[in-house]
Amino acid sequence: MAIRGLLWLALLFVVAVALATVGRFDAGQVLLVYPPYRVDVSLNLFVVGIVVAFLLLYAILRFVRNIVTMPRRVAAYRARARKEKAHSALRDAVGNLYAGRFSRAEKAARDSLADDNNKGAAGLIGANAAHRLHEYARRDDWLTQVDDPELQEARLMATADMRADGRDADGALAALTEMRSQGGRRIHAQQIALRAQQQLKNWSEVLKLVKTLEKREALHPAVAVRLRQLAAENLLRDRRHNADALLELWHALSPVERHSPRLADCAAELLIALERPADARKIVEEALSHNWDARLLRRYPDTAGDDALPLIQKAEAWRKERPEDGDLLFALGRLCLKQQLWGKAQSFLEAALKSANAHGNEPLKIRSHRALARLHEQLGDADKAATHYRESAMSMNVV
Repeated sequence: MAIRGLLWLALLFVVAVALATVGRFDAGQVLLVYPPYRVDVSLNLFVVGIVVAFLLLYAILRFVRNIVTMPRRVAAYRARARKEKAHSALRDAVGNLYAGRFSRAEKAARDSLADDNNKGAAGLIGANAAHRLHEYARRDDWLTQVDDPELQEARLMATADMRADGRDADGALAALTEMRSQGGRRIHAQQIALRAQQQLKNWSEVLKLVKTLEKREALHPAVAVRLRQLAAENLLRDRRHNADALLELWHALSPVERHSPRLADCAAELLIALERPADARKIVEEALSHNWDARLLRRYPDTAGDDALPLIQKAEAWRKERPEDGDLLFALGRLCLKQQLWGKAQSFLEAALKSANAHGNEPLKIRSHRALARLHEQLGDADKAATHYRESAMSMNVV
C-alpha cells in the first residue's frame, strides 16, 4: 500500500507539472452567448470546467447506482457470508468427527446444511457421527439426505460399513449388493462383506473371502490363518453327522489347512465320533508328518480302533527320532493300555511323568497320573491307583 501511495503521489506531481506548463499557453478564448447573456472565458478554464463537470456527473451516477443496487449487493454479501459459514461448519464437522467429539460433529454437519452444496458431505459426516453415538435412526435419516449421484457409492459403502459395525449383517450385505449392481468393487467392500458373513456364520463365504483378500494382500497373514482355520473348523462341525461329506470337505481344503494341527484334531475327533477311526488315523498321521504337535499326539491313541498294534509300531518309529518327547511317551502308554500291554504301558507312562516333572509340564503330569491310576485299577492295585488320583488332584491349580 505504501508503494502504491507513492506512485499516485508521483503521478499527481506529474499531472500538476503538465498542467502548469500547458497553462502558460493561453492563446484561445471561448465565447458562450445566450441572449441576453454573454460569457467570455479562456480556453484553459473551459477545458478544466468540462473535466470537473464530467467528474461530478460520474460521481453522481455512481452514487445513484450504488443506492439502486444496494439491496442486491447486501443480499449477495449475506449469501457469501452464509456459504463461508457453512464451509467453516463443514470443516469443523470433519475435525470433530476424527477427534471423537461426535455430538459436536453432528451439530456442525447440521449447520453446514446452510449451503445446499454441502448436503452430500454433511450427510456422510452426520451419519458417521450419529452411528458412533448409537443413534441408528438419526444415522439412517442422514444417509437419506445423500442424494448426489456422485456420492452414491460412498453412501452405500458407508451404509454397509456402519451396518456391519452395528451387527446388522443383512443390511450390510444388501448395501454391498446394491453397490456391486452399480459396478463398484472395492477391497474395503470385501472386508466389510467378510465381517458380515462372519456374523451370519456363512463359513463357506468367509473362506472364499479370506482367500481372495489374502491374494490381494488386504489381510494380515496371521489374521488370515486364524479366519481360515475358524471357517474350516465350523464347516467340518456342520458335517459332523455325515462322515462322507466331512471327508469330501477335508480333501477339498488346501494342504496348509489339512496340515493344521487344530483342524486335523477337529476332523479326527469328529470321525472318531462317527466310528471312522481309520480315516481319523490317516488325517492325524499326515498332519504330524508336517507339524509335530502335542494335541495330535493326544488324539492319536483314540484312532486305534480295535487293534492298536500298528499304531504302537508307528509311534515306536517316531520315538527313535524324539526319544525325550513326553507327549509321545504318553501316547505310547495309552496305546499299550488299549492293547493290554500292562508292563510297557506302565513304563511309558512313568517315563512321560518323569518328562513332565523335568520340564514343568503340568497338564501332561496330570494326564500321566490319571492314566497310571486307571492302569493300577485294571491291575487291581487300589492303593497305587488312589495315590496317582491324589497326585493328579494335587497337581491342579484351582483358584
